[in-house]
Amino acid sequence: MTTKRLYYDDPIAQEFSAEVLGCEPVSAPALPAAPLWRVKLDRTAFYPTSGGQPNDTGRLGDARVVEVLDEDDEVIHVVDKPIELGSVKGIIDWDRRFDHMQQHTGQHVLSAVFHSRFALPTISFHLGSDICTIDVRGQEPTQEISDKAMAAANDVVYADRAVNVRYGTAEELAAAGVRKTVERTGTLRAIEIEELELQPCGGTHVRRTGQIGMILLRGVSRIRQDWRVEFACGRRAERLAREDFATLRAVAQRLNCSPQEAVTSAERVVAERDAHFKSARASIQKLAEMDARAYLQQVEVGADGLRVVAKLFENEPAEYVQSFARELAQAENTVALLVRGEDGQIFFSQHPTAKKDMNALLNEALKHVAGKGGGSRDSARGRLADPQRGSEFLAIATAALRPKP
Repeated sequence: MTTKRLYYDDPIAQEFSAEVLGCEPVSAPALPAAPLWRVKLDRTAFYPTSGGQPNDTGRLGDARVVEVLDEDDEVIHVVDKPIELGSVKGIIDWDRRFDHMQQHTGQHVLSAVFHSRFALPTISFHLGSDICTIDVRGQEPTQEISDKAMAAANDVVYADRAVNVRYGTAEELAAAGVRKTVERTGTLRAIEIEELELQPCGGTHVRRTGQIGMILLRGVSRIRQDWRVEFACGRRAERLAREDFATLRAVAQRLNCSPQEAVTSAERVVAERDAHFKSARASIQKLAEMDARAYLQQVEVGADGLRVVAKLFENEPAEYVQSFARELAQAENTVALLVRGEDGQIFFSQHPTAKKDMNALLNEALKHVAGKGGGSRDSARGRLADPQRGSEFLAIATAALRPKP
C-alpha cells in the first residue's frame, strides 16, 4: 500500500495521527544488537533518508523512531519497541526537521546561484551532521566566485522570497523552466523559489527564504573532476561563525595581536620558524660532520679492511643521527650501523668501497629482532618494534656484517 506523505504539502507539521498497518521485528544483522521493529503507516509526516537529506526522528506513540526508510511507494519506520495495530500519534523531532529544512532550502538557493551566474551545475548534494556539501562541475570556484555566490545567495535569503511546492509531469515542469530535468514518469513534485528557480525535489523545505537564516560558505576543494563546496545554513551557520571567531580570537591572543592582524602575525611567526629551522638544521649538519671526523679517528680498521661504527644513541635528534651516519659513510671502507634508543629508528650507511649491502643486512638482522625497514645497497632505514632491543639488534647486525671464520 502506498504511504501518504504528509510532508510533501505540510513540512511544518510537527504532529500527526495515522493507522498502523503492520509491525514486524527487524532481523537484518547489520543493524544494532538492540531489538528494533519495522512499522508501516497509512500516512506519515516522517521524512525518509533520500536525495542527500537524512531521515527525521521522533516518536510513534511510546516508541522512538530511529530510522525512516524509503522503499518504493512505502515509508518504513524503524522503532525501538513494537506498536499495536490501529491508531497512533506521531511526533517529529522539530529541531532536527527545521535544521534539515534550512540546509536543504539553502542548498537549492546556492546551487541555483552557482548554476545561473557561474555555469557551475550541482552534481550531488550531501546534508551532513555538521557541514553540508554540493559538488559542482566546471571552472574552479575561486575565492572571488565563492564570495560572489555567497553574497548573491544571501541576497535571496534577505529578500524573503516564497518557497512553493508545484506538481506536474516532466514535460509540464520542463515547459515551466525547471532547472534540472528528470526521466521519471507520472506526476512529479518540484520546489519553486520565487524569481529564482524551479527544481524537482522530494525533500522538506522552509516556506520562505528568510527562514534559511543565512548561508555560510566554508571552503572549496577538488574532488576528482568536480569541486566540493562546503556550506552551512541558519543555526548551523551562526554556530560555526561563532566558533570560527572564537578560534581566531584565541589564535590572536597567542600571537599577541588583534584578530584582524592574525594572518599577518601568523605569516611572520611561520617565516621566523622556518628561518630558525633552517639555521638549526645547518648547525646539526655541521655538528654531525665534526663529530663524525673525530669519531673516525678512534675507530680501528678491522682485518677485513673495514671500519665499522655500531652505536646506540640516546637523547639525540633523529636528524643528527641520520647526518652522523651519512658523514661516516663519506670515508672509504666505512660502515655505519646506528640506532636511536628512544624510538628504535635504524640508520645503516656505507661507503661504496665497503662493498656490503645495507638493505640485505637490515633485512637479515630484522629476522631476529622484530621491526621493519628497507633501502638500497648503500643506505637503509628502519624501526624496531621494541626500542629497548637496540643494543641486541646492533650486535646481531655487526655479527652478520663480520661473520666469524
